[in-house]
Amino acid sequence: MTEITKETIMTQGNSGEPVVKSPVVTKATNSQTYEYLVYYFFGALEIFLAFRLILKLAGANSYSAFVGLIYGITGIFILPFQGIFRQGYASGAVTTSVLEPSTLVALIVYAVLAWGIVKLLRIFSGEQQK
Repeated sequence: MTEITKETIMTQGNSGEPVVKSPVVTKATNSQTYEYLVYYFFGALEIFLAFRLILKLAGANSYSAFVGLIYGITGIFILPFQGIFRQGYASGAVTTSVLEPSTLVALIVYAVLAWGIVKLLRIFSGEQQK
């Protein structure tokens, strides 16, 4: 279980002096833990896809280790969306920028997919949501 510690609560007593109460500690339920994991996974994926989009737009050298790593990780995730729209190219003096609409579509689809999975987890958990 994940523990969530909230800040210490300060109140005023009858004499007007501050009274410090102990911190409130709550535990995340199993369904909340699964929600956090889903958001963490899809959040990391969204960050990698955003890096891919920026690197392609900037015309990054694909032979660089970091750029190759980003392209390698995200390549499988944009595969279902390739070919929906044509890529746009802008050639410069040194580099060629590429606008990949498939990456933009993937960003939107995976964000909606994460939201939908979390909503389904909440429905199937049967817990009351605040």
